[in-house]
Amino acid sequence: MEKKYVLAINPGSTSTKVSLYDRNDEIKTKKLDHIAKDLEGFDSVVSQYDYRLGIIMDWLREEGVTLDQLEAVVGRGGLLKPMPSGTYKVTDAMIEDLKIGIQGQHASNLGGLLARGIAEQTGIPSFIVDPVAVDEFEDVARLSGLKEIPRKSLVHALNIKAVCHRYSRERDIPMDELNLIVAHLGGGISVSPIKNGKIVDANNANNMGPFSPERAGGLPVWDIIDMCYSGDYTEGQIKKMLVGKGGLVSYLGTFDGREVVKRIEAGDEYARLIYDAMAYQIGKEIGACGPVLKGKVSTVILTGGLAYSAYLVDMISEMVSFIAPVTVYPGEDEMIALNQGARRVLDGEEEYKIYENEVK
Repeated sequence: MEKKYVLAINPGSTSTKVSLYDRNDEIKTKKLDHIAKDLEGFDSVVSQYDYRLGIIMDWLREEGVTLDQLEAVVGRGGLLKPMPSGTYKVTDAMIEDLKIGIQGQHASNLGGLLARGIAEQTGIPSFIVDPVAVDEFEDVARLSGLKEIPRKSLVHALNIKAVCHRYSRERDIPMDELNLIVAHLGGGISVSPIKNGKIVDANNANNMGPFSPERAGGLPVWDIIDMCYSGDYTEGQIKKMLVGKGGLVSYLGTFDGREVVKRIEAGDEYARLIYDAMAYQIGKEIGACGPVLKGKVSTVILTGGLAYSAYLVDMISEMVSFIAPVTVYPGEDEMIALNQGARRVLDGEEEYKIYENEVK
């Protein structure tokens, strides 16, 4: 009998990651990089759909994989309406909200679109798993201090949930018995208290919390108001400064933490100050999660690409290890998490959810 694979798709701002799984075994994987000039002609994320679909199909052909060898296609979820965590079947209602960008434009919005676009060619199911819009906030966490602006749950849920499951398996402790603090350290930074397995609070990585390689994080509001009304910047320029050209990019002209560490090792004290400041802000945000869990924390998990940086991890660990032991899971388990989410449904371990029935 011919093998059946799960194809996992994770679109990012400058690349699309694709992986093929034979049950839990990764068979093939590839980071399909997108040249900047190829993306310049698109006026929105969704308009990149045909371009990215074509590149994925070319990759499958190069690997000698036909669509009839696929059992399902699973994509990273995007900025949908607030919803509980889980594996969701891609439906027409979900597709419409992804196209609109119901909570904003983000490369992850393409995950469900691409999964459906490939799956429907051969009549197999398409899914998303733990999208950015996962919302398990407690009501008290939704209040911002200004009635007109509620706090929203927009978080790196896929990797955060994946490392929670990993820790749960390794310690043989049920997820719903774990209290954790998880810091996803990537291009954007999400820090979340996990209460009985749920993401009950989080900084929105686009406009709150620590600055990151390319995002400004929380800023002095009064100064931002002055910038907005100065006449020196357009709305688009301000937004780009906050997300894309903030953080390390703003101070050092690079979003690559490895390059920053090289500068520090070469004696660049300004680079050291900026990197230390990012670690300092991450540590402060982790510390703010401790009271949410009333100090009952099993571990602090550091994950994401920046967790490969021993310099950064050591500084953060020194700041927060008084809260709980620090566990480091460097990199992202997102592709594995996508496959596992689809696998649980395909194997009958859990039922898929319907987006329009679950949204808040």
